[in-house]
Amino acid sequence: MPSPLASKWTKLPVFLLCLVPLGLLVWRALAGNLGANPVEFIQHSTGDWTLRFLVITLAVTPVRKLLELPDLIRFRRMLGLFAFFYACLHFLTYLGPDLSFDVAAMAKDVAKRPFITVGFLAFVLLIPLALTSTAGWIRRLGARRWQMLHRLIYLSAICGVIHYYWLVKSAVLRPLIYGSIVALLLLWRLRDWFIRRGRTIPPARKAKPVSANG
Repeated sequence: MPSPLASKWTKLPVFLLCLVPLGLLVWRALAGNLGANPVEFIQHSTGDWTLRFLVITLAVTPVRKLLELPDLIRFRRMLGLFAFFYACLHFLTYLGPDLSFDVAAMAKDVAKRPFITVGFLAFVLLIPLALTSTAGWIRRLGARRWQMLHRLIYLSAICGVIHYYWLVKSAVLRPLIYGSIVALLLLWRLRDWFIRRGRTIPPARKAKPVSANG
């Protein structure tokens, strides 16, 4: 019996589910329920969901292997693009309402404030991943180079965690949780790589016995 995850219709409910955080944010905005500082609320909300989608995207491969759900891989690209989507909303909220689209002020912020610098780096690292997420780009780059490029998602996630940790200063529980999950996923990836590498290295040839006569 084919898995429900293999159905072409499964992607639609997943897509709609990924839009729920945005829908709830819009609902709160229309209801005037964004707190005393609406811009900060939106920034924190979109930043949180960026990290959550990064973590979920990174977890797809381990989960599909551990639970033997190969068709789960069909959703990884969509989840990664939603991470980029919420990162764009996070960045635009900072650049627009916060800085009034003053690019010069943004450049000064990026240069002088470490948590802005590392957060901007996390966002920039996601751009080439989003642009090369199509099957056409996999063919152009080749599977090996494409995979190497898309490993930048780990660096982006690490930068995102650092950005969050430096931002909150004292209430560090949530960024530490994200950091722990990212670390576990990275360790799992390294373990998997070492196992696969060990399987591909041919065993050493047995040395020929040396005769007594030389």
